[in-house]
Amino acid sequence: MILRLSLPKGTSARINTPKRLLIQQSRAFSSIDDPAFRAHSTAVADNTSSEYRSWQASQNIDIQRVTQTAMVHELTQQVSRSIEKVVPWFLNTMPAPYFRQVPESFRLDHIKAISAIKDASMDMHMNLKTHLPDGRQVLTFIRPGTMPGLLLNMIKELPFNQRSEEYMPLSRIQIYSAEDDSMSLNLFVYGEETKHQTDVTLTGSHILEYAQQVMDGSLPPQDEYGRPNPIPNNTFERDNLIKHMEKCSESYILRSDPRRFLSQMQLFEKVSGSDNISVATEYSYLDENNDEHYWIDIALANTLPHYALEQTTKLLFLHSFDVMRAHLDNVSDGDNGTITLLRMLVTPVNGAKGNEATFNLLQQELKRCKWLNDSTMELVFETHPWLGVRRGEIITAMAAIMHPIMSKQNAIAFSKGNILETITKDRYIKHAAAIVDLFLDRFNPKGPLSDEELEAKSKELLSVIDNDVEDTSAQTLLTKMIDIVKHTLRTNIYMNNRYALGLRLDPRIMSSEDEAPHETPYGVIFVHGRRFDGYHTRFRDIARGGMRLVTPASPEQFALESAHQYDECYGLAFAQQLKNKDIPEGGSKAVVLIDNIGMSATGKDFVMRKSVKAFTDTILDLIVDTEETRKEVVDFVGKKEVLYLGPDEQVTPEDINWVIKRAKQRGYDTPAAFMSSKPRAGINHKEYGVTSEGVNVYLDVALRNVLNIDPKQESFTIKITGGPDGDVAGNELKILAREYGDNAKVVGIADGTGCAEDPNGLAWDELLRLVNENLPIDQFSPSKLGEGGAVHTVDIEEGVKARNSMHNRVQADAFIPAGGRPNTINIHNYKHFLNPDGSPSAPLIVEGANLFVTDEARQLLFEEAGVVIVKDSSANKCGVITSSYEICAAMMLSEEEFFENKDQIVSEVLNKLHNYAQLEAELLFREFKTYGGSLPQLSKVVSDAVNAATDALSIALESFSAEDKEKLLPLFRVHLPQTMADMSFDKVHERVPAQYISNAIASCLASKMVYKEGTKFVNTLPKDKLASVALRYVEAEHQIVMLKNALEETEMPEKEKESILKLLEAGGARTALGVF
Repeated sequence: MILRLSLPKGTSARINTPKRLLIQQSRAFSSIDDPAFRAHSTAVADNTSSEYRSWQASQNIDIQRVTQTAMVHELTQQVSRSIEKVVPWFLNTMPAPYFRQVPESFRLDHIKAISAIKDASMDMHMNLKTHLPDGRQVLTFIRPGTMPGLLLNMIKELPFNQRSEEYMPLSRIQIYSAEDDSMSLNLFVYGEETKHQTDVTLTGSHILEYAQQVMDGSLPPQDEYGRPNPIPNNTFERDNLIKHMEKCSESYILRSDPRRFLSQMQLFEKVSGSDNISVATEYSYLDENNDEHYWIDIALANTLPHYALEQTTKLLFLHSFDVMRAHLDNVSDGDNGTITLLRMLVTPVNGAKGNEATFNLLQQELKRCKWLNDSTMELVFETHPWLGVRRGEIITAMAAIMHPIMSKQNAIAFSKGNILETITKDRYIKHAAAIVDLFLDRFNPKGPLSDEELEAKSKELLSVIDNDVEDTSAQTLLTKMIDIVKHTLRTNIYMNNRYALGLRLDPRIMSSEDEAPHETPYGVIFVHGRRFDGYHTRFRDIARGGMRLVTPASPEQFALESAHQYDECYGLAFAQQLKNKDIPEGGSKAVVLIDNIGMSATGKDFVMRKSVKAFTDTILDLIVDTEETRKEVVDFVGKKEVLYLGPDEQVTPEDINWVIKRAKQRGYDTPAAFMSSKPRAGINHKEYGVTSEGVNVYLDVALRNVLNIDPKQESFTIKITGGPDGDVAGNELKILAREYGDNAKVVGIADGTGCAEDPNGLAWDELLRLVNENLPIDQFSPSKLGEGGAVHTVDIEEGVKARNSMHNRVQADAFIPAGGRPNTINIHNYKHFLNPDGSPSAPLIVEGANLFVTDEARQLLFEEAGVVIVKDSSANKCGVITSSYEICAAMMLSEEEFFENKDQIVSEVLNKLHNYAQLEAELLFREFKTYGGSLPQLSKVVSDAVNAATDALSIALESFSAEDKEKLLPLFRVHLPQTMADMSFDKVHERVPAQYISNAIASCLASKMVYKEGTKFVNTLPKDKLASVALRYVEAEHQIVMLKNALEETEMPEKEKESILKLLEAGGARTALGVF
């Protein structure tokens, strides 16, 4: 055992051990102004003089030995006398649990250290660092006094926070106060306790015996101290207890009082398998001085123990409770992580009272603390404690909502920091608080404000602000806060166990006066949580889209991403809406901006996983229809909302499993469909290359139509962004090799690690090795390069420049952006894609990645250099179609049914994908040749035509009878993979929501009609006639099928028959309608 002691900075002396103290005192003794000592030392110094005395030692070493012996003897006696005084005092003043719970070796160290401090007449201020044999570290903090806030200050001094690469989890604390209030002694243990194979029935025998007495009713109602004994509970059955103890550390079991252990076990069970918090309070029956002492027990699932301790202590301090004693232990919760158990003995100070109302508020805020952002904590704990947690959280949420809106007016004046600082200034905070109270009144489930009451109170507040606030920026922000209240349609603010604050917004609030008009989304959800803000934007009532996590590397980048977060979410959702034309779900997207800047890898991952949980659970708060939400959520939307998520950047399979499990717990109607790509019951996009299969269809059709290249017969060159280990890029490489072999020459690839280039084509065997081994491009072997080839890595500046410019520099027939950030090619830099003579570095772009090229850049590249671009909403739509099929499978099949037939279903899905891509690609290039214009504009025209028809049909279907809808149901059946339909379509009404079925019928008919007849056919129809024409089109198609069947049986020359059949297929339905 190694013992180290340290004193605070600025202290003139440092004490490590009593032995070091002796040396220090020995040195001090040499300067004492004592005549006898002075004469003695003078004589010693002059031992070479002629006046030599016989009693004086002849050698200087002897003098040192005698002096040292004398000093050691004196100081040993002095230390002994000090210890004799300290030990009785220590034994009498430290609380009994200290001696019961702290090992003897530690107690001896503490006595030695305290004796050294007292003997040196120094303040009781010392840190001890002890290493345990299993590698754990124990920090002991000794401080003078027991004043409120002392524990909080100690916690702030603790090392090993999650930002440190040497991060060790806080695994146990033991907090003690001397009974004479002279000092506090606290132990903090870091590192996980080594689990040994022990018989818990022996180590926990005292708990098992007590539990047995509880269960058989042999205990009296109260124990010897007057505490109520537990009520019999199945949780306390012997087998359950043993199973629970096997999750616990040996030291926790041995130290635990049986009554306390059972109480904490009940709290554990309440939060097990979740990310919740459970709190219990009880009066301390052991107080002998009749003071107000209370025990607070808290179980926190999946939290950082250090953070849980700090935030709990902060909140207790805010409510004027002093922590007298505390314990922290971590208990394994299996796959769900760990549960932190905190137990604190507190007493009210400064006139506070431990009444029921106080503890109810305290419990509510303790549950919130785990999920509060740092800005909220600072606001309610330090800047304006009178606000309270709930109001503070709303203020910081509104500040976050305003940032992407207001920054368009003035990015500097309305930076995120400036917005919050302005509305929380002493001069304006009362107005912000009044607006928050309006928000709370509007959504108070016990009596929400009506629209009329909201409008009247809003006018009153606006009048007060107009008269009292001179600063223009402050007035603008406070007015916008009132607008946010008026544009909020749902919130979970009153839900007791929420993970974050969620607002279902009227999307019009997100528009700024300083931006061009654009299509308004159907709905926006904003989520404000600990270390993250998230937006979910959708363009139809039933919608599906991916959730991406954005984690900037620097504060500057974070500020930039925050200003653009909503715009990115909007852009991605809109792109999704365009590409979702072939499926029942509209387009949506979720973008979660996470602050894990400067953290260790472990800390970053922890924060991302927590953010996913908080974000998705908050969305569920706002869309599930349960007894809890009906009671706590005031609804101004007026209808049930259905949405589905999918994985995007940085979302893991573990996230997907958690989200689906949580959706089921929360009562979502189709939990397995709530998030696509479930590892076992999903269609893994990367494994099956679903997005790339579609991208390659468009590439093939474009090469033939634009460059007049038959890729099956002729060679062509291609450059790609996105690594061999990526989904779209890696699978595209496999498909190029599969379909075209050596005809496809990949002349450049760039990803996050660097780039590889070869004008003669990178070696296919090496590229496929990287794909199969899931390796990035910097692992490309230079030995496989041809003449003029190179591999550039980003560990040097030149490599970064080469990587960032590869997509512009390298000459190729086609460019596939299959990875990279949105807006990489934009209005400011699009000319970099052109050669000095104005020709493009690639005349064809097929967008495998979303928004890689901005709308403005697409148009300018086409106008100035003739670049033909297959837009992302067409080129990579097969990924969303696959996800839609996953949603259908999750609703219509059990997990086992899907898994048993997965190979066949996936094969059928891939065929469907090729068909949908081929239909649109042929339409695009047919109309491109016929009508001209840029291909991206045509792509949008196609999407708009299909979506307009879908929306018109959806509205029309609402008025249809069940019988009439049933006639159209075959459209949905044909859309599905045959195996899935054969297995479950007879139960479609039982398993699939009615609105989803209507959307499916509408989208299937709309896309069928547009791909067959073209966009002009749909766009020239009056909107009010579109639905009726589409329904007549179905009948006409049915008639054409009957005619074709009859014709097949007619005897006539085959050539003539074939010509007639082609005419019927090409325009028979439209001709039958009489619409041209």
